[in-house]
Amino acid sequence: MPAVARAIDALRRGWPVAIGPFSLLAIDTADAGQLAAFDPDSQADVLLSASRAETLKLANQREAANPGHAVRIERAPWLDFDAATALADPALDLATPFKGPFRAIAAGDQQAADAALELARIAGVLPAFFVLERVGADALSPADIDVFSDPANLRLATRARLPVEADEGAEIVAFRTADGGDMHVALILGGPDGTPPLVRLHSECLTGDVLGSLKCDCGPQLHAALKEISGAGWGILLYLRQEGRGIGLVNKLRAYALQDQGFDTVDANTRLGFRIDARDFRVAARMLELLGQRRIRLLTNNPMKVAELEKAGIEVTERVPHRVAANPHNEKYLATKRDRTGHQL
Repeated sequence: MPAVARAIDALRRGWPVAIGPFSLLAIDTADAGQLAAFDPDSQADVLLSASRAETLKLANQREAANPGHAVRIERAPWLDFDAATALADPALDLATPFKGPFRAIAAGDQQAADAALELARIAGVLPAFFVLERVGADALSPADIDVFSDPANLRLATRARLPVEADEGAEIVAFRTADGGDMHVALILGGPDGTPPLVRLHSECLTGDVLGSLKCDCGPQLHAALKEISGAGWGILLYLRQEGRGIGLVNKLRAYALQDQGFDTVDANTRLGFRIDARDFRVAARMLELLGQRRIRLLTNNPMKVAELEKAGIEVTERVPHRVAANPHNEKYLATKRDRTGHQL
């Protein structure tokens, strides 16, 4: 297993990882016993994202403008595992009084600290760590994590016929990397006819696509997209494994819990310590490149998708609006997409 994949597995199990000069223990998946083994002398500081630290008034707004920027919190006698968990998890903000005060200090190797937060996002855990300056023999570098996430590593794995309701002659194509990254799929409806295909980028949504959640519009968008692509003659649906706008299923459900407290989707993500949208649409561009399609019509309300694809070398000849009806449970969600993330609904 490649080194980054091993580190992701370790984070999910609550085991320490090493990045640059740091040894790190994920607060989200570890426990008090693992912390005692990792840091028997209670010297480890806490690493948080800037957006989470700003929520706690431990960083300024300028730092918080870049949620990927790590902020280091000095260890204090009262900063035990439970207190650190309260720092890391915003779901506990109303239930757990902070003992404080806490003090932000220099992160040290800022690039390595920022890379740790990115690795947490990839692993689907909260971007919060206990950190010691203790170099491991197999320490990752920030470049290792960048390479792991590079869409250029994506390869076409296999393809097969897949009859679906929208097109009984549809073909499914799977893509993966050799180093254990996410797998993505494309569903091709119809066949090339000399015109740019109608393409939909659909990010995985277990709650909406499979369970029929009414909190979002993902399920209806998926089915409407398949119907529209089929009606257009030919096109491609790219199903991207980027659940929760790139923060993973568990963190998306945490964001749901924050929405129940009154926060919208934007503020929920930043309170968790993530970017508003952490998806990487270069993945979609790479998939299209492997399918031999560099000129497309894009079915989307999100101008950022158009911009990101074009930046990655895909020519978008037309943006085709994609509209589905709202319901009482997702009206606020759709309004947030329109008012705060630039969707043209």
